[in-house]
Amino acid sequence: MKIRVFPTAELATVYVAALVESLITREPHPVLGLATGATPVLLYRQLVAFHRQGLSFAHVTTINLDEYVGLAPDHPQSYRRFMEEHLFRHVDIPPTQTHVPNGMAADLAAECARYDALLAAHPIDLQILGIGHNGHIGFNEPEGALKTRTHVVTLTAETLRANARYFPDPGAMPRQAITMGLESILQAKAIILMAFGADKAQIVQAALSGEVSTAVPASFLQMHPNVTFVLDAGACQLLTPPEHWGVSFPLLEQGQFT
Repeated sequence: MKIRVFPTAELATVYVAALVESLITREPHPVLGLATGATPVLLYRQLVAFHRQGLSFAHVTTINLDEYVGLAPDHPQSYRRFMEEHLFRHVDIPPTQTHVPNGMAADLAAECARYDALLAAHPIDLQILGIGHNGHIGFNEPEGALKTRTHVVTLTAETLRANARYFPDPGAMPRQAITMGLESILQAKAIILMAFGADKAQIVQAALSGEVSTAVPASFLQMHPNVTFVLDAGACQLLTPPEHWGVSFPLLEQGQFT
């Protein structure tokens, strides 16, 4: 596990964008696992800037983590619409190479099986993750037993509260979502989890240094051979000082750890 800490989210996302660019320019057919929500917005903005400076996405395949059940692709709060607005429509990636679960599928079990087949056919080279305040990654919520493959999940009250800000009428927010399972996420060749802000400090500490537990789904990332936590100064403030980790913390001022 690697930990990279930067003074600001903006600097952190430039670092992540550079890693994505390296993959895209290095591999003939790179597959990116993508996330939605507030955390990756800056990353997508930086990737769009790279595209305007000459980076092509024409040979890239993207596979998103999740989608709300019951929202059409053009719904303002759907994750397909999110990806179109923040990345897809601004770069040269063919629409047929962008994949998001179909939240409107008549047969949700069949849609989950279709997505698992897609993942098997296109192994993910680099998975981008955020982390929920309750430790969820994708929509893998804390529960007694985590499902390994793509599945339908009932969102927790905490997740509903956190995401209600995106819905003009929070009462209309879907209560279910389709999400990649934990095993599918862990099968990515490399994983980057981004977490920004002091409000993420407690769950970052639990995910990095707590027990591996279904109570904190992100803690399972400790078992992955190539995972990097990319944090800003706020998100890392509850971690032990860098010298106890044996990893580098570039660009972080000495006074950040007390």
